[in-house]
Amino acid sequence: QVQLVESGGGLVQPGGSLRLSCVVSRLTFSSSAMGWFRQAPGKERELVARISRYSVTYYADSVKGRFTISRDNAMNTVSLEMNSLKPEDTAVYYCAAQRFTSSKYDYWGQGTQVTVSS
Repeated sequence: QVQLVESGGGLVQPGGSLRLSCVVSRLTFSSSAMGWFRQAPGKERELVARISRYSVTYYADSVKGRFTISRDNAMNTVSLEMNSLKPEDTAVYYCAAQRFTSSKYDYWGQGTQVTVSS
């Protein structure tokens, strides 16, 4: 079955940086849109960034200018570069895949914890 495996989470001080990666298998990656979501304790899951099959990007206002989403179709990988991290960025981060024919995200990773704290 389709698998999405995230990595790169951890503990970082405010102002620091982290790079998350998500490797996708058993999916036509190049024709899929990919998204990064996050969910903080007691809050709803929110879309952080998205990249289309044409590499058109979208960012939530809260991360615009600090986060960068990218994809490598040869490696079936989507990444999220996170800079100038703030305590409010603390959450479990999930990558998700939307098939070309779908109107929703069809597949999800297991999540990786990002904690921003001094």
